[in-house]
Amino acid sequence: MRLQPQALIALALSSAVSFSGIALAKPEITVTDKDGTPLPTAMVSRILDNKPTQDLSDNGYSPHGVANKMALEHNRFSNKDGKVLFDGLGDSTGTVTYRVRKPGYQDRLLRQQDADSEITISLEAISDPKALADAKPSNVWINSMDFEGDKELKKHFQLNCAFCHQQGSAFMRAERSPEQWLDIINRMGKYGARVADEDKERLAAVLSRQYKKLNANTDKLVEPRPWSEKLSDVEIIEYPIGDAFSQMHDFLVHPNGFVYVGDNLQDRIYEVNPETGDYKVYVVPHEKDAKLGGILGNRFGEMIPKLYNYMGVHSFAVSPKDGHIFITPSMQQALIEFNPHTKEFTTHKMDDGYYPHTIRADGKGRIWFTLAVSSQVASWDRNKKEFKIYNLPARSFKEWMIIKSIPFILSLDVEDRPLPKVDRKSTGVPMPYGIDVAPDGKIWFARLYGDDIGFIDPETDEVSMIQTPFKGPRRLRVDADNNLWIVAFQDSQLAKYDPRTKKFTMYDLPVVNELPYSLNIDRPRRMVWVNGNQSDTIFSFDIDKEEWLVYPMPRKRTFTRDIEVGEDGSIYTSNSHFPSWQIEDGQPTLIRVKPTDGERVKATKTEVSVR
Repeated sequence: MRLQPQALIALALSSAVSFSGIALAKPEITVTDKDGTPLPTAMVSRILDNKPTQDLSDNGYSPHGVANKMALEHNRFSNKDGKVLFDGLGDSTGTVTYRVRKPGYQDRLLRQQDADSEITISLEAISDPKALADAKPSNVWINSMDFEGDKELKKHFQLNCAFCHQQGSAFMRAERSPEQWLDIINRMGKYGARVADEDKERLAAVLSRQYKKLNANTDKLVEPRPWSEKLSDVEIIEYPIGDAFSQMHDFLVHPNGFVYVGDNLQDRIYEVNPETGDYKVYVVPHEKDAKLGGILGNRFGEMIPKLYNYMGVHSFAVSPKDGHIFITPSMQQALIEFNPHTKEFTTHKMDDGYYPHTIRADGKGRIWFTLAVSSQVASWDRNKKEFKIYNLPARSFKEWMIIKSIPFILSLDVEDRPLPKVDRKSTGVPMPYGIDVAPDGKIWFARLYGDDIGFIDPETDEVSMIQTPFKGPRRLRVDADNNLWIVAFQDSQLAKYDPRTKKFTMYDLPVVNELPYSLNIDRPRRMVWVNGNQSDTIFSFDIDKEEWLVYPMPRKRTFTRDIEVGEDGSIYTSNSHFPSWQIEDGQPTLIRVKPTDGERVKATKTEVSVR
């Protein structure tokens, strides 16, 4: 993890202290303030200094199929007495670095021989107002930006400019001129952001003025939600994978015990043993004449100097039939099948549809996925070996015409393609996004720019659409009772839809101005888990009690966009901030949370009926 200046001083002073003898992996750490008062809810991160040697000879990555081992990073929280015990880890030979972090205090680093000993680490409160402001997460900064009273412009900005990276981070809130912001907005348009043409110049000017004003008035920033004292029962493990040129987009917890993580920018699949840190990498094959960036071309240019996304590994699903993994390659007209037993890839080519996106498997041998650019849903029948395409209804005749023209436009060379005209409704690109299979067999999906959800009846192939009372439905899941849970991305809410009553229930997130990307449901434990991406947190929501619990993530600038639930109740996510070099340390990670049943916050909710 990156050593902050104040932490470097502490490390230099403390590294002279060492212990001899055999390490027993039972150090008890006490965290206090400078006066010796115990500090609860301090996050203590344990990082091995002597890391396993890895073979990274394939352009900085593990070669195909070669066994490697990473050093796990363990994070625990101090209890009410300020104590943290690192026991049961079994990997404590040599020195380790402890990083201690608590909001309102300076980070502290301490290098120690990891022996069975008692260690006291004192933290110093941050007194400098600018340093206090800089330590606050991005969502706090965005929350203080009112966009000069234009709420709809702010929502439009958040919808289109915060789905890859944090917006209020130190990288983004640097003061820039309107011309510099306009250049950034136009460049982001090439990467997929859909800021309306009529808003670009005004948005650039507003961002320039707002950040300048906010940087000069940091006392206007609200305080982040305090960390819960119940976090002392929580352990968070990070698995460093890839590098600053990776994007660990989606992943899968497989019944075989491994976690499979996709590097969207490098076309690699990481097969990780979460218990040991052992891993292998498998390079997704492509045709010899394939072009970098696939059908969309190399959109990133010099921004990503090390790029290998011919396929664009995106989303994962496991077939209950035989455990085969199905992967959407967003840059191709295809579906990828990976056999985790033989490690073989099979590419199923499609004649129709563009930008395979989120994917799920049903219990009848069918694989379902959204086609984000061509506004379709596809299914692959494993028994019949055939695709079926469902065309979703256009919102207008103009949109229908644009969708019909997409095959022709994408047949042109990248340099010859006309730039799309973009309005606030994203006419022509309603963008089917999340998808899930309900227990009753229905296939539910959401359209991000269409502001609607819908379902397919696989028995009749009938498609039904439902308008949402909020904008920006991104990803969704269905619980054991056939209720839908949807993230309302730009409204900072979690939505529940009951298909029987046709009623939406909206729950405010427990932190300000968060932009939730995705979610998953622990059906046996009746818990909804929601991705945060601006607040360096993720959230659990108790379905029956309607209560929240917030889990801080170890690294600053953590952007998560997928969640998986392990059989033991462990929660997995990944830091897929893009670009990854903006992550603290520039290191993407797979993250495992061992949750608690601790104290929760009652949710604020409203109900809306839709007919």
